[in-house]
Amino acid sequence: MTSARGLVAAQSARFAALDPLLPPAAEPPLDGHVLTAALADGARVAGVVSHQSFEPRSITQLWSAAEVWELLPLIGTTQGMDALLTRWRKYLDTQDIGEDTACVVHWPSRDTRAARAFLDHGLVPLSVLAVRLRAPHQQLHRTLTIRRATPNDLEVVLELSLAELEYSSSVGSTVVRPDAAATKRRALAERLANASPIWLAERDGIAVALAECAIVSSAPGTAAAARLPQGRWGYVNCVSVLPGARGTGIGQQLVAHVHQELHRMGTVGTYLYYNPPNPLSSVFWPRQGYRPLWTVWEVRPASALR
Repeated sequence: MTSARGLVAAQSARFAALDPLLPPAAEPPLDGHVLTAALADGARVAGVVSHQSFEPRSITQLWSAAEVWELLPLIGTTQGMDALLTRWRKYLDTQDIGEDTACVVHWPSRDTRAARAFLDHGLVPLSVLAVRLRAPHQQLHRTLTIRRATPNDLEVVLELSLAELEYSSSVGSTVVRPDAAATKRRALAERLANASPIWLAERDGIAVALAECAIVSSAPGTAAAARLPQGRWGYVNCVSVLPGARGTGIGQQLVAHVHQELHRMGTVGTYLYYNPPNPLSSVFWPRQGYRPLWTVWEVRPASALR
């Protein structure tokens, strides 16, 4: 891909103009399939398609199709997304595509011109990566006991995590697979054993909400550097409130506490993924100070790309 360096530089300029929090455009992977397309004005755009298959009973299969074709567009400053997606569709015709598959593109949320092309080709905004920069601590009237979870809390942490998984499966990319409980149990047991930042909110001694988090470093060469500004970030992986306790302010109290604790750990901000079709999270997270940075456009199965 002889023009890749120029396209990456032009795309980095495009990103900087769109959103000051976007990192420079990522270099294309070396092991992907290269696509190119010519535009009416003579300009050319390119993209690299990577293909991944995830093992059964892996944690990734709880939020992803088992087989994914992901496109990294390199369109520079052009409006060539439509031409590139058309080329991608033709490439997929050469692939053996099953049902548990997806086409995925991560693209800056503020690029509305590109959004039109994604919609026209059948991709939908199933999730967004949203960010919240470090802000002054918000004082809330506390009606809960909030504490770090320990290995002894595995069963209640699992219950709350599965409740979130079940709900999200109706409004996003999550998949409730037959082995979901066992897969979650293994992953959560490991995280609790490693004293990962996980909090429980209790009311009258009963756990009613969960916040499962992590610390992520965005440094040159890391996967996070392609999505976030450099620095130490708090990742809010899962927030779950029991169905009967929703709408009572529990989530807001828990998240305010989590923000304070993650900031004490030296983070520059926090980030998370939420589903725009989710009528709860699409309202809740902006109210907590989050705003979209990247949109994850997706279509399942992969053969449904237009």
